[in-house]
Parts: sequence; C-alpha cells; structure tokens
Amino acid sequence: MNAKRKISIVVPVYNGAATVPRLVNEIERELAATNELEMILVNDGSTRDNSDEVCTQLAIEKDWVVYIDLFRNFGEHNAVMAGLNHSTGDYVVIMDDDLQNPPSEVIKLIDELDKGYDVVFSKYATKKHAFYRNLGSSFNNLVSSLVLKKPRNLYLSSFKVVSRPLVDQIIQYDGPFPYVDGLILRTTQRYSTVEAVHLAREVGRSGYTLGKLISLWLNMLTNFSILPLRAATVVGFILAAVSGIASIAVIVERFINPDLPTGWASVIVVLLFLASVQLVAMGLMGEYLGRVLLKLNKLPQFSVRKIMRKQTERPL
Repeated sequence: MNAKRKISIVVPVYNGAATVPRLVNEIERELAATNELEMILVNDGSTRDNSDEVCTQLAIEKDWVVYIDLFRNFGEHNAVMAGLNHSTGDYVVIMDDDLQNPPSEVIKLIDELDKGYDVVFSKYATKKHAFYRNLGSSFNNLVSSLVLKKPRNLYLSSFKVVSRPLVDQIIQYDGPFPYVDGLILRTTQRYSTVEAVHLAREVGRSGYTLGKLISLWLNMLTNFSILPLRAATVVGFILAAVSGIASIAVIVERFINPDLPTGWASVIVVLLFLASVQLVAMGLMGEYLGRVLLKLNKLPQFSVRKIMRKQTERPL
C-alpha cells in the first residue's frame, strides 16, 4: 500500500504551446511527490504555433515526460490511441491540453478507480465550453445512448482515467477510425463518474469544428453499430407498405371515377422522395464499404515521426 502508484497521463496536443508547459508543471506539483509519473504529450500535427519545440524542450528537461510527434493531424482520438499504445502506467489518465480540467482533479478520479472500476469519467455541474460545443456534446450523448447502449446518465467526458487491463484491451483495435469511448463501452460495464471542476478556456479556441464533430459521430455510428443500415431497411419496408396501400387506393379510385385526371405533381413528389431515400441508403452502405476498403488498404491509425523518452530521441 506504501508503494507509489505509476500514473501515465496522455495529452493530445493541438496548437497547445501556450498551455502545455503550465499543464506539465501543475501535474508535477500535484502528483509527483506521491506517485511515479509518466506524461505522454502527443503532437497531433500542430501548425499554428511551436508546439513541437515546446514539447521537445519539456521532454529534454523532464525525464518523466515522453514526447510523440505525429506526421500530420490524425484527430484527437487517433492521437489518444498513439499515447495509449506507448503508456506504461497502471493508471492511465486522458486529458486535454487546454487547462479546462485542473490537474488537481486527477487524484479524485484515480481514487475512485481504486474502488474496483475499469474506467472513471469526469462529470461537470457546469461546462465552460462554447454554446455550439455544448450542443454538439449533447447530441453526441444522445447518439451514443442509441448506438452504444450508454446509460443516459453517463457523460462521456474526454477527462477520464482508465485501468491498465482495459488499456491493453483498447489498444488491440488497429482500425483507422477509433472512437475511444466506444472501445471502452464495448469492453467493460464497470465504470463510474466523479464530479470535477471545468474551467473556462483561457488561451486559444477549441480545435473541434463542425466538420470534426460530424466525423466523430460517423466514427461512432459506423464503427460500433449497424443501426443506420437497419434503419434504412425499416424505412424501405415502411415505404413499400405505404406504396402498396396507395397503389390499391389509386386503382379503386380509378374504377369509381374513371374520368379523374392523373396527378403529375403528386407522381413527381413521390418519385423524388423515393429517390432521396434510395440515395441516403446507398450513401450509408458506401460509408461502411469505404471504411472497410480504407482498413484493407492499411490506412494508418497514426504515424509517428519521432519519440523522445528520457532525453533520448528515437525516429520511427
């Protein structure tokens, strides 16, 4: 019980040069005295600042900081997967680089994990994100409840701690479109939540654009469920039934009133509607097939340019 806990902290870095040094220093101040630390900074193709130089210097100065530089921007979840693959701690904390989650809150999540859980998510009384980001999170929460069978009272926060055995299961996934929370929920049901402080962003702005949020939802839908395909099938059956009933009604009406003119406008509307439904269904099937093709062509989950660990640099 007196042995130090080994904690790995995975931080995807995207244009975070202004906040990462302070984050590293606060982590050291809060946790280093009573724990063995490993902090993994994953530079996810930062282009607007000198994140590479800042992270490199931190890895040189602090032997417990590991720096992984990716060739390009792969996305937050891919960057997290890169960090998880190189983590060695018994407790693996995942947190953003923006300081909206105070490092002082980390130990609360770890203490909860020690109660026998595989993962502990943070939850917030008040979130300090922009309105569109909160709206996107709410929609993501709804979709994940439908697709991943997530309990509605569970908030999938990016700030969480994962046990080593669960990390070992997560990193077995090698597909190019990971969704970390989906990988967690399909593996375990032993999870808990802890209320944590969420601060307003002091520097910069969120890297999540509308396009990235849509991409995240598609990863969730197509990687962990065939619900969209089943929905398209159900809609097809419903439309077939409605069309059959309508056809019978038209035939009966023709017999009753043979002089009734044919409705050109209604025919065009029906054709356009059915064509739209067919295109949506074909688009869904194309999305699934396209992802299979990309995986067969070995589209990388992430590509590492260099790793700096304990003042040594190892190009890959």
